[in-house]
Amino acid sequence: MLSLALAPALFLLSGALGRETSNLERNVLAPNASAHSLNVSSCPGYTLGSVKETKTGLTAALSLAGPACNAFGQDIANLTIDVTYETTSRLHVKIYDTDQQQFSVPESVVSLPAAPTSSLANSSDLVFNHDASPFAFWITRRSDPDAAPLFDTRIASLPATPIPPVDASVNRTALDGFPLVFEDQYLQLTSALPKDANVYGLGEVIASSGFRRDVSQNGSIQTLWARDVGDPIDANEYGSHPIYLEHRFNSTTNTSQSHGVFILSSAGADILLLTPPNSNVSLVEYRMIGGILDFYFFSGPDPKSVTEQYGALIGLPTWQPAWAFGFHLCRWGYSTVNETQAQVDAMRAANIPLEVMWNDIDLYHAYRDFTSDPVSFPGDEMRAFIQNLTAHNQHYVPIVDAAVAKAVNSTDIYDPYTRGTEQKVFINNPDGSEYVGQVWPGYTVFPDWFANNTQKWWTEALTNWSKGGVEFAGIWLDMNEASSFCDGSCGSTADISNTSTPFLLPGTPGNMVTAYPECYNVNASGPTGNMTVNGTSTSACGSDGSASVKRGLGAANDSDANLNAPPYAINNGFGELSFNTLATNATHAPGYVELDVHNMWGLMEEKATHLAVQEILPGKRPFLISRSTFPSSGKWTGHWLGDNYSKWQYLALSIQGVLQFQLFQIPFVGADTCGFNGNTDEELCNRWMQLSAFTPFYRNHNTKGALSQEPYRWDSVANASRTAIGVRYSLLPYWYTLFANSSTLGTPPVRALFFEFPNEPELFSIDKQFLIGSDILVTPVVTPNVTTVDGMLPGRGSVTWRDWYTHDVVNSTADGQVTFPAPLGHINAHIRDSSAILTHAKPAYTIEETRQGPYSLLVSQASDGHAFGTAYIDDGVSNPPGPSKTLSFSVTTGQVKIAAKGAYDVKQKLQDITILGTKSPTEVKVGGKSLSKDGWEYIEAQEKLVVKNVNLDLNDDTTVSWK
Repeated sequence: MLSLALAPALFLLSGALGRETSNLERNVLAPNASAHSLNVSSCPGYTLGSVKETKTGLTAALSLAGPACNAFGQDIANLTIDVTYETTSRLHVKIYDTDQQQFSVPESVVSLPAAPTSSLANSSDLVFNHDASPFAFWITRRSDPDAAPLFDTRIASLPATPIPPVDASVNRTALDGFPLVFEDQYLQLTSALPKDANVYGLGEVIASSGFRRDVSQNGSIQTLWARDVGDPIDANEYGSHPIYLEHRFNSTTNTSQSHGVFILSSAGADILLLTPPNSNVSLVEYRMIGGILDFYFFSGPDPKSVTEQYGALIGLPTWQPAWAFGFHLCRWGYSTVNETQAQVDAMRAANIPLEVMWNDIDLYHAYRDFTSDPVSFPGDEMRAFIQNLTAHNQHYVPIVDAAVAKAVNSTDIYDPYTRGTEQKVFINNPDGSEYVGQVWPGYTVFPDWFANNTQKWWTEALTNWSKGGVEFAGIWLDMNEASSFCDGSCGSTADISNTSTPFLLPGTPGNMVTAYPECYNVNASGPTGNMTVNGTSTSACGSDGSASVKRGLGAANDSDANLNAPPYAINNGFGELSFNTLATNATHAPGYVELDVHNMWGLMEEKATHLAVQEILPGKRPFLISRSTFPSSGKWTGHWLGDNYSKWQYLALSIQGVLQFQLFQIPFVGADTCGFNGNTDEELCNRWMQLSAFTPFYRNHNTKGALSQEPYRWDSVANASRTAIGVRYSLLPYWYTLFANSSTLGTPPVRALFFEFPNEPELFSIDKQFLIGSDILVTPVVTPNVTTVDGMLPGRGSVTWRDWYTHDVVNSTADGQVTFPAPLGHINAHIRDSSAILTHAKPAYTIEETRQGPYSLLVSQASDGHAFGTAYIDDGVSNPPGPSKTLSFSVTTGQVKIAAKGAYDVKQKLQDITILGTKSPTEVKVGGKSLSKDGWEYIEAQEKLVVKNVNLDLNDDTTVSWK
């Protein structure tokens, strides 16, 4: 585990790399780091002045309670606190500098609901409590006032100090106190947590502890600083999401409650979770290098409600087009349009459904955005290629990188750059000169999303690209942390005509991936990537996956404080904040600095691109997938889990990534199937193609120079893929309904097991299984060289689970444990009782062809005979959504009632109905009319009644009954 440097006195958890200071770099934050104490133990905290009740809550002044400590900046003497009861389940506590000089997230970036017009203080389930001196506050439930507070900053509630250093040789790792600190460059607030609290969220991160965060003595540290890095473990990566869900279980009453805590801030930060030695209390501590303390609390009281309440604040997820749920294929290395077409042809020849074809930066001319190479991807051939896809109900998505190439000289004609300079849309240095970075095309500039003309310019560039032959159906936004290979600005005097300057990082275009796949026995299989020879596995791994990669801590030199960074150095994996991204002194309109807005760059690009695509493809839902995200990104985009590795460890870790982004209200998410970095192999790709078929976003993508991993490359992978995609496409009505609920209510489509079974503590840490909605349990194989997989059947025996494929009832031990058979090519999926699921009866090659076919209804009755389900149907593409039909399926013993509501005309018929868990009938009726014996059959082994070829009109209410 990562050993935390824990103290309020801690100023360099991983440190900042020293470097020479240029005249373009920001040095006003810390002109002299030694002027600061770098220790908060003497900070005086604040005193609350007289409290004034407002129409919606209260407001009061906060005053520094003693001499300024100036630990990591300048103490701000006068603060204001506003408390607003925004809804009955959401409480807003905002602490800010009274002069309002500190940066806060603008409404133009994250749009929030209108303020309430009347007081909800007496009806809210959340209650704000406070002490005046020293100022502290705590949040309780009105419905359970005797329970421990949900959030508690009182010193008396926190672990006793001083606490000895984690490292006895480094005194600054001691915990010497928990005062409220509010400085221009450092804010600190600490809250008590129950010991070993169940905390989920805070990201983006791949946590070695799993979906449930580590709150032990070693603890977790979540750093919020977006960076371009290949999926490190226990370190900050692409996105910034300071929201957590805490789930509390009362073993006495066998009940549970959940709540959420969110701080709206784009500041670089560390959020610590830990339990000090010999303490019966855990804690969460916020350490931020700017901004304000802008907290929102959500009362739940269950996990799904917390997620919905968060969505109601930051914005609900965008509507996805139906075709987005198909299988997507990409790689970095499809070097020509003909090679790209060859993949489409090969997939069809193998009869593996392909919905969307993608291109990586191979598409570009000289790696420049909004271009296609005139030799390898000429515009007329691209247009013909894409139009052929469209004619076959398929779609095309190209990449857009964050950085825009800077023209080399006056003879270099590159319209996006020229138009951008004319319209002043690029980020600048502090002296007003153009900020120059380095990315794939060489020297680059970066859009400033705060500038007045940027949206118009961005839309124009995408429009011209589409008109030039790249007739995209959606856009892939990459490198938008934003990434730059130059440390700081390259400078306005750089010789950008010298394109031979070596600036590219290891693994850049052309480098072959020479390492053999994990678990690969080269002596048995040679360089083919096959894992089976004559039907026998040649895996060199044990079933524990013992060849898994070791995680990298990304630790940096912590010995030198740096004038180019704030005195408190957050635990950024690269050390210096500007490394591999924009310098913190880069300037935006209207005078913002990168230090304050860095974490929002990806979000703002997503919003601009969404609006542009909406204009280019009017009436159609914009489809975006993006790497860097921030609260409210889900309103504009989906997400993939970044540059992962072709390792079994990363196959397993992808599940927690999907679960994490459900909390973040970015539910359309998935991993690079079969892995991006490194070489995959047959068995790993087989299992991964199956797993990803049960996640929202389903794309196979790998790096240039690695072994090819398209699913047709191995017979076993092709067979597994056809089966898994067939299940996925049959479940499309179910997926589509879940995402309609997500876009209207914020309900997470994919759920950890405890979301549906919150009173079963044995489920709280499970993240190798997951639920799709409430009704489909998925138990994938995530280790090599096995033919079974262990799992849990939630419900402790009160729920009947049936196998998706056979419809057999599955039995477990008393505590729910079960070992499932899992031969290669099979992924376990189980249906929960009391469910009614509308499916496509005939999965086809594309989503459109599948949607044109008939429906089926699968009912799994509970022991008392009841079941219920809904289905949402519309045209799958309209933006905003047009007419729709909502179907409800109400099942009682011997009867299914189908009710239809809405104006959308469902042309496809309900072909057949399968009812599980019923006794053998003697008569079956549809709409009151008895069916002949050949109209239904009963299978005793599964207690299954199949009503065949009923061809019901789903626009009308009807009843199917049996006795």
